Amino acid sequence: MGLYYWGLRDTSAAYAVNFLNLIPVATFLIAVALRAERLSLSHWPGRMELLGAAVGVAGTMVVSFCKGTRLPLPHLHFHHHSQAGAPTAAPHGARDMAAGTLCLCGSCVSYALWFVVQARVAKVFPSRYWATALTCAAGSLQSAAAAAVAFALTPTGDRHGWAAEWRLGWDLRLVTVVYSGVFNTGATFVLVSWAVARRGPVYPPMFNSLSLVVTAAVDAVFLGTDLYLGGVLGAALVVVGLYAFLWGKRKELDAAAKGDDREQGLR
Repeated sequence: MGLYYWGLRDTSAAYAVNFLNLIPVATFLIAVALRAERLSLSHWPGRMELLGAAVGVAGTMVVSFCKGTRLPLPHLHFHHHSQAGAPTAAPHGARDMAAGTLCLCGSCVSYALWFVVQARVAKVFPSRYWATALTCAAGSLQSAAAAAVAFALTPTGDRHGWAAEWRLGWDLRLVTVVYSGVFNTGATFVLVSWAVARRGPVYPPMFNSLSLVVTAAVDAVFLGTDLYLGGVLGAALVVVGLYAFLWGKRKELDAAAKGDDREQGLR
């Protein structure tokens, strides 16, 4: 997450979000390379898994880069109230696309490795709540160390704004911190660990593409963001790819369960 925020600062939101869509592919490749996931292209379930992953990623790219005809949608006009007194954000600092891209690539690979590691951890340490608590504690220590290093490298004359940046009040910033900690980190890590233990490391990141579709739909209805035909077609590809992957995964699990039952019957 730290690498992703660094990359987001040096690039842009539209550029950085595409690397989240590459996490399923990176997880799939790393899991197959480390033999944490079996891929058999000689049978239809394995082919459908590979095809579903490819179609899902293609759909996210269509959503991100293709527009086409603008679609008229009813809006709830919340955006008019939220933008009425909002100041225009000014660019903060010079952007370094090369360094930002490296950070985003590192974030993508780190996420993929985390999913693969969770599959191994679940076998030797099945307590998901303690695993989540230890993960969050380790992340807090890393973030504190990174903040201390950044503060030490900051010129003395530029340190006067740090107190204001770290100060929390009864405002939207506090709500964002609490929501991110409770739901986006704590609850998500527990649910992802549970899903990895039951369905493998590639299963949870496949839903990243679906979250992009849901975000685009909610953004269009509540915030009035324009929705284009390319986004709808990309969303359809994401749904088709996700369904194909889940179908192949389900058939693969059913075949593995039948094989285990057969071995137990022979014993």
